[in-house]
Amino acid sequence: MLEEYRISGRIITVIELQGVRMERLKVFRRAGDPGDGRFLVTEEGEPFFYLGDTAWELFHRLRREEVDHYLRDRASKCFSVIQAVVLAEFEGLTVPNRYGEVPLIDNDPAKPNDRYFQHVDYVVEKASSLDMFVGMLPTWGDKVNKKWGTGPEIFDPENALAYGEFLGRRYRDGQVIWILGGDRPSETERHREIWRAMAKGLRLGDGGGHLVTYHPAGGASSSQFFHDEAWLDFNMVQSGHSARDLANYKMVERDYALKPVKPCMDGEARYEDHPINWDPKNGWFDDHDVRQAAYWAVFAGAFGHTYGCHDVWQFFEPGRAPVSHARTPWRRALGLPGASQMQHLRRLIESRPVTVRIPDQSILVSDFGETADHAQSTRAADGSYAFVYVPTGRPVGVRLERAFRNRVRASWYDPRNGKAESIGEFSNEARVFSPPSSGQAEDWVLVLDDSTKGFGTPGAS
Repeated sequence: MLEEYRISGRIITVIELQGVRMERLKVFRRAGDPGDGRFLVTEEGEPFFYLGDTAWELFHRLRREEVDHYLRDRASKCFSVIQAVVLAEFEGLTVPNRYGEVPLIDNDPAKPNDRYFQHVDYVVEKASSLDMFVGMLPTWGDKVNKKWGTGPEIFDPENALAYGEFLGRRYRDGQVIWILGGDRPSETERHREIWRAMAKGLRLGDGGGHLVTYHPAGGASSSQFFHDEAWLDFNMVQSGHSARDLANYKMVERDYALKPVKPCMDGEARYEDHPINWDPKNGWFDDHDVRQAAYWAVFAGAFGHTYGCHDVWQFFEPGRAPVSHARTPWRRALGLPGASQMQHLRRLIESRPVTVRIPDQSILVSDFGETADHAQSTRAADGSYAFVYVPTGRPVGVRLERAFRNRVRASWYDPRNGKAESIGEFSNEARVFSPPSSGQAEDWVLVLDDSTKGFGTPGAS
């Protein structure tokens, strides 16, 4: 089916995607439920765990057979959202995609190049066929605020509205989540006017059928700029890549406490195989670093999490200039252990009722403060289960009476392989639990279940 409409005096053709499994998401709303406004659900009411991967240069740097290879890999690892940028950061306006096309005619957002967007169409359709959403960034932030990078700044409120409406119409039947921003701060009222206009255009184009968020610069949150605005459906922080053991849970805690209530998550945490603070002399983030960031954020109240690999987001390969010391060809980097281990977090969360889950540090005797040992706890508001993440295997004291009314069945869950081993059944009294191993990278999740609920093995689908 074809539809034509006029934008800046030009006729634009919108192609309705054919044969695509279309699913929409919405914010969970049920008055009186502890999850009211905290989680995403499908149209059928099923909780949606946002397990994202950063593939920023996906539209720009890959051929279709490479797209297929990448997306099949991520689908096999249970990712549910692929975050990619239409107007990419690195010469995304001037260096053509692998089919020789640039996204805009004369760098004008009101003049999209249909041939470029046919490749974007393909990616959206392929991701949908693999049961994944595309977290689509209309542009990287340097095209609005060239605080650093190549830019150029090409947007004003008028063309941002037109460009947003074009994207909204084109992908109104696509399985997408809109992500405005793109690693740059909204420092001026003009910057904010541009993003508001783009959000308005998206809503005009898709009829409000897709969720919208904002990806901020490192160390910041969308809430700092747009929390009270109706178009922002959920908050996203970028805890970034500056340090090991960075307390990203505090960023999530801050957004979780805001009013009005909105779902929140870490949309860009430390990348696997990224040099710490951008300097190889500091070492490189590994699978333990990405696990720690993920469990800390989700147990602090996030409804999902975005993993990233430094080599994959830029699709580094020999012959391509590495960004920030990328060192592993992207096809090989797909197999780094942290990516595969993310599915164990998703499986654990989905193995217990989702919308009753709340963060709660009060059940811990001590959370060990802002250290590498920091323990993070989440539990069911109805007293049916609790999870405690211990990143270095340190024994942890739990006040079981604060979370449970009945006897408690306990297990240790290994976030490296998704396997669980039973500890036993205990009365609901304070107790210290010692993980099976301890030390750097010896992280564990303590799983506590009300013994009367009959839950299955933690992490089992």
